[in-house]
Amino acid sequence: MTAGIWLDVVDSTLDELHRRAAGGAEDGTWLVAAEQRAGRGSRGRTWHSGPGGLWLSVLRRGQGTPGGFELLSLRAGLAVAGVLDGIPAVNPVRLKWPNDLIVHDRKVGGLLVEARWQGDRLQWVAIGLGLNVSNDLPTGLRDRATSLRAYCAETTVEALAEPLARALQGLELEAPRLSEDELGAYARRDWLRGRPVSSPVEGAAHGIGADGRLLVRDATGLVHAVSVGDHSPV
Repeated sequence: MTAGIWLDVVDSTLDELHRRAAGGAEDGTWLVAAEQRAGRGSRGRTWHSGPGGLWLSVLRRGQGTPGGFELLSLRAGLAVAGVLDGIPAVNPVRLKWPNDLIVHDRKVGGLLVEARWQGDRLQWVAIGLGLNVSNDLPTGLRDRATSLRAYCAETTVEALAEPLARALQGLELEAPRLSEDELGAYARRDWLRGRPVSSPVEGAAHGIGADGRLLVRDATGLVHAVSVGDHSPV
């Protein structure tokens, strides 16, 4: 396994990994920062990344245009949840489509996948994981976020980093659809299923499709597949 790179403070581990990838870093390179000044989540949101959390990014190099790129955040969620299930007090870790990790109905982490292309050829993918371990949570988020420290005080960033990096290094890049096994695994962790979705279709979450899209059942019983959606907060 590629040795991890441990950093003190960076703006973003994703940005740092992209910089190293452009300089020729090899497939599987991973790095961890003690703190991020400008960590980010999905849809341009800020990710609060103070000391004590796991701020990890893993580099994957694809071949051409991997058909599974759009599914990577879902596959990454399954991989990370599988590792965290080793902490009995948080087992099972749930997944909120498309990229949140949920413990006891509160968000404990999230994933962000970014790619760099040359024309229509994929050069590399950076998979970012932000995980609340023993970091302090912002006051405004404490009603819907949590940390692993709340359930297992002995869990550390140092103990988690390598197993989680290894799990992300092994992600499937090529398969363009989720397998039946993957769909079944996701269904067992699906936190959002049955909860309300307000847009682009009003209804209730009804699982995910093999293409990774969220399924929403409307009031008439019709099921829609959507790529983005406003759904139950956590």
